[in-house]
Amino acid sequence: MQPNVATEPTSSNPQSRPTRVRHIVLALTVAAYMITYMDRQILAVARPVIRQELGISLVMMGWITFGFRLAYALFQIPGGWMGDRFGARRALTVVVTWWSVFTAFTAMAWNAVSMLVIQVFFGLGEAGAFPIATRSLSRWMRPTERGFAQGVTHAGSRLGGALTPLILAGFTVFGLRWSGVIPLFGWRAAFLGFGVLGLLWSAAWFLYYRDTPEEHASVNQAERDLIGGGRKRSTAAVPWKAIFAHGNIWVLAAMYFCYNFNLNVYQDWFPTYLNDVHHISIAKLGLYAFSPLFAGTLGDLAGGWFSDHVLRSTGNVNLSRRWVAIAGFLVSAAATIPAVLSTTPERSVFFYSIAFFALEWTVGISWAVPLDIGGDFAGSVSAVMNSVGNIGGAISATVVTNTAAKFGWNIPFFITSILCLIAAALFLKIDATKKIAAE
Repeated sequence: MQPNVATEPTSSNPQSRPTRVRHIVLALTVAAYMITYMDRQILAVARPVIRQELGISLVMMGWITFGFRLAYALFQIPGGWMGDRFGARRALTVVVTWWSVFTAFTAMAWNAVSMLVIQVFFGLGEAGAFPIATRSLSRWMRPTERGFAQGVTHAGSRLGGALTPLILAGFTVFGLRWSGVIPLFGWRAAFLGFGVLGLLWSAAWFLYYRDTPEEHASVNQAERDLIGGGRKRSTAAVPWKAIFAHGNIWVLAAMYFCYNFNLNVYQDWFPTYLNDVHHISIAKLGLYAFSPLFAGTLGDLAGGWFSDHVLRSTGNVNLSRRWVAIAGFLVSAAATIPAVLSTTPERSVFFYSIAFFALEWTVGISWAVPLDIGGDFAGSVSAVMNSVGNIGGAISATVVTNTAAKFGWNIPFFITSILCLIAAALFLKIDATKKIAAE
């Protein structure tokens, strides 16, 4: 069945042309995703320096990351509920302000315990970001734009993560000192600067965004019709019973557990791997760590775009979501093997870049499924998926550090290959056509 797709008017009359407010909304959402990953990637890249300066062991650093990831996982559902209950405008403003404050506080950490406490509160704030942002797009994106929208937002997050090593290298090499408050230089200045950036974004979001196109003064009728106008923000209670009883949710969540474990191996530990195994200095680490993350950015864009292209061409939602994602997981599993076995950092980074590109190919598709099946409750649906997924991310922190300390760095990456195969098998069971009905 061909999807119902609205087309843009072709009249030369400016009044009949749709405005493009939805594109600005998407751009603001992309910026939020970039900030989330910049804030968390600072710690990933600066770990060798922070460990040395604060005297933190590799295993203890794993527990610090576990604390962040566990808090992030457990507050996904409350965060998604906030977005569905109070609207993305207010909810996202609150959570971004919260985590930005704790990003800045990280600059003041003085030992392992203080770093752990700050990271837990940071995780509580960031937990709401992706579910609420998914809810924010549910009223602004057409069905045939959802894969690309989710792909481009996640591409923004990966681009932010990719740029962070380069930015942090600049802070580390040139240094920055603010007198009068606390000596801030290197990684500390980066945490402070990104905290301020998040606060500025919060102000811009609250001033510009509205929960539906109908509430936005700059949206004309043509754009409302194009999106699917005439709808108001739902005030119905979140149908938790229907969500938890929906068979697809738990298969989707298990798949995302596998994905998120792998994602966090790359994002949290790849710079440490390069430093420990290939002895890449902090000055050169930025470029080497940048390559897989930038490849992941391209994978986000390509996977989401291709999924929507297949949907427009065939009208088959499951073909466009399921099989496109499975291809990405299989390629990622295969490319990881030569990456692990390579003896030079250049060859290893090349294959890891392919593996991460293919892994990220799947993420826009994964986040399009909650939009497909969740509708007005996409925030809560995606929160369940992301909560279970980030339990995988939390577990990865302790699994990676303990296995790397005991058996070397090859084992954690072999685990990612196996989990890609499991995720591909789980995607066979995901049916994006089965929608969740309100109670």
